[in-house]
Amino acid sequence: MTDFLLDPRLAADSTFIADGPLSQVRRMDDTRYPWLVLVPRVNGVSEWLDLDGGQQRLLLAEINQAGQLIRAQPGVEKLNIGALGNIVRQLHVHLVGRHDGDAAWPGPVWGHGSAVRHAPDQLAAEIERWRQRLA
Repeated sequence: MTDFLLDPRLAADSTFIADGPLSQVRRMDDTRYPWLVLVPRVNGVSEWLDLDGGQQRLLLAEINQAGQLIRAQPGVEKLNIGALGNIVRQLHVHLVGRHDGDAAWPGPVWGHGSAVRHAPDQLAAEIERWRQRLA
């Protein structure tokens, strides 16, 4: 895991929060949703099944922790979880807090409108809040 390379598209759309036991925890830069992304620090993995059993268990524990944090956010009524790897060819798990009436409700958030980016100072404060929650 020491030579891990994050796909540039994931890097451009999200901000690093912390390293978990297996994954980078990242915040999607879109103010419309509480949205975390877990990216296992394992190169060459695009599918859940590419991870060995121990890595799968670590990722599941990280998903459970991040999911509970998302569900605890104000207004979140539903948690969407999606394990992807088709476009960037790098396994990553999206956890998105949803509510009736959000920008994409009830459809998927992927590809719905343009991201509403955080102002730099707001993003820094947001990232710090997530770091405190993950500690």
